[in-house]
Amino acid sequence: MTGLQGFFFWGFLLAFGIVMYMVVPRSKDEAGFFSGHDANGRPASEWALMMSIFISWIFAKSVTNAANLGATYGIVGGLAYAAYWLSIPVAGVVIYRMRTRQGATGMVPFLISKYGRGAALAFSLAILIRLFNEVWSNTAVVGGYYGESGSAGFIGSALLFTAAVLFYSLKGGLRSSIFSDVIQAVVFMLFLGVVLAYVLPSHAPSDLLSQGTFALDSGVDLLLVALLQALSYPFHDPVLTDRGFITREKTMLRAFIVAGVLGFLAIFAFSLVGVHARLEGLSPSGNVPAAVARGLGMAGFFAMIVVMVTSAGSTLDSTFTSLSKLVARELPLVAGRLPSPKAMTIGSLTMVSFTFLGNLPMIAGTDILKATTISGTMVIGLAPIFLFSGRVGYSPLSFHLSFWIGIGLGVLQVLDLIPPTWAIGSGKYGVLLGTNLYGLVLCTVAFFLPLAISRYRLGRAGVAV
Repeated sequence: MTGLQGFFFWGFLLAFGIVMYMVVPRSKDEAGFFSGHDANGRPASEWALMMSIFISWIFAKSVTNAANLGATYGIVGGLAYAAYWLSIPVAGVVIYRMRTRQGATGMVPFLISKYGRGAALAFSLAILIRLFNEVWSNTAVVGGYYGESGSAGFIGSALLFTAAVLFYSLKGGLRSSIFSDVIQAVVFMLFLGVVLAYVLPSHAPSDLLSQGTFALDSGVDLLLVALLQALSYPFHDPVLTDRGFITREKTMLRAFIVAGVLGFLAIFAFSLVGVHARLEGLSPSGNVPAAVARGLGMAGFFAMIVVMVTSAGSTLDSTFTSLSKLVARELPLVAGRLPSPKAMTIGSLTMVSFTFLGNLPMIAGTDILKATTISGTMVIGLAPIFLFSGRVGYSPLSFHLSFWIGIGLGVLQVLDLIPPTWAIGSGKYGVLLGTNLYGLVLCTVAFFLPLAISRYRLGRAGVAV
């Protein structure tokens, strides 16, 4: 960047933090800080909740990955990544049933009552790792527009961005997060339109939509993986699930369904940036949008930065609020204690702590594509735990058998120890597809095993079941 450009772009980060702090409301009680209620105790409106869910799941790393896959596999790659947004309606339907049929008030309290404190602890540790990864993986995307990984510009901009988001998140917790999400969603959609207006007219629609081949070895294997993981993936994301318990059940369900459809369309649309790069002959890289942005001129590059900052900001402030709720409100329940009267203070200190801890991998230069330490495969065991919770009574063993089989398969996948014979098709994601399909079957069978054994024993004893 030139001196004037640098001043302009760095000034934008400062202005982003200052403006958001000025406009977001302050929370004076826990209902606002942890549940998003306004000063009169009213929950978020359906429209605000829908916009919040939509933009909170448009992670900066997600739009980057969507474009990367579009560059590699054409529209098949875009569809494959967009399919993950079907997770949102799945979560909405499941949470609706949990609330209306089983009286659930939150994910952790539900797990304690249904599967025991050990299950709630294992689940909480999994989502804590996920939230930790959400911090650095989103700040690293922003840093990538200000310098190469590890450079002073990269680290400095990422830290400035984190501080800006922390600044307004501390003011209002979930209430300020939802309020800012509405603003960020509108800004994101406007500037996404600007970016697409720069990129898409370069090609005929038929050229864009003809890129890619619908075959297992050309991205369809990843599409099938996404459809399978949509049954489990959303449940380990408190940014999403926390919003499932703050409004009336039907209001929540409608908001989740609409947000999922909008998210699918937005991610697929942004993947066309990658398809454009493919048509232009740009080499696939870890950050295709940044490579495309540098060829759009100053205005186009700025529009891309706005898209990334708004998407990263909405995710990061939601991550901070979920971290604060987990540590201040839910971990005490896991330990068998009531939350502290100073829960808001504890939540605020948690946000500050993760501002530093969560950015350590970014400073070390870790690749954003390695942000899924608890990967989609590792949490496939959550599918039967939540989808079939109404089919079993109090059953801690059902949880642990399903959950730890999923974790075990995920670890084997990371270590490349899954046998090649599990592959479905010959594509890059063939082994991943096989692991998720066979793993989901294994987890489901393991989940119902205690129930089957119990019924068998009762049957042997002559008790009607």
